[in-house]
Amino acid sequence: MVLHPPNNEHIDDDMVKMEANLDDIPGEWLGYVMDLLFEAGANDVFYTPIYMKKNRPGILVQLLTSRSKIDRMKRILFKETTTLGIRYYPITVHRLQRKFEKVETIWGSITVKVGYYQGKPVQKAPEYEECKLIAQQHKVSLKQVYEKVWEKINDV
Repeated sequence: MVLHPPNNEHIDDDMVKMEANLDDIPGEWLGYVMDLLFEAGANDVFYTPIYMKKNRPGILVQLLTSRSKIDRMKRILFKETTTLGIRYYPITVHRLQRKFEKVETIWGSITVKVGYYQGKPVQKAPEYEECKLIAQQHKVSLKQVYEKVWEKINDV
């Protein structure tokens, strides 16, 4: 079970950014590694293409996690990738307050995540998995579902 940070706006100073350069890992492994890191409690995982020594193409894997999960993340990175070293350092994250609202569309209800900064809404995003499911069930494009949700969001 993945626990998410509280939904109130706050400064999280218990975070760590971990990263490693990979120049000899099969691309097929990367999705698997990302899944493992998320399952182990990483807050975010992302890959960036880079050039390494001798102009070799490589991948920079970066992840955000709480300090208490450093050992878990190191275990996965050392066991499942080709890295010989991991860098990690403390960071601070300003997290917005989050609320979830329902928007009614012609195909059904869709959740919208709303981010609040100092009590005012500044971000809105339809939940992707719900939009995808509705698109598949009703045989309409994902783009069309998003457009209908955004129409409703903008009417509010």
